[in-house]
Amino acid sequence: MGIISWIVLGLLAGAIAKILLPGRDPGGLVGTTLIGIAGAFIGGWISAQWLDRPVSKDFYDGATWVSAIGGALVLLILYRIFFGNSRERH
Repeated sequence: MGIISWIVLGLLAGAIAKILLPGRDPGGLVGTTLIGIAGAFIGGWISAQWLDRPVSKDFYDGATWVSAIGGALVLLILYRIFFGNSRERH
């Protein structure tokens, strides 16, 4: 897959992660989108390095999608843990 495919996959993975983990995010739509793209890259890298499941060249490979969505979920959870209170009013 090329870089454009990974970006599209990341956008979709971020949207799916947001659906699976609803709530208010500190970064809004832009932050969630960037988290989805980064999650796709990180999930693919983790899958290839540690899970002995190389990323397929096919855009429709299920393992690639699971790793991208998993990476986006992990990053979204970490983002909420570290920056979740940034929108509170004092």
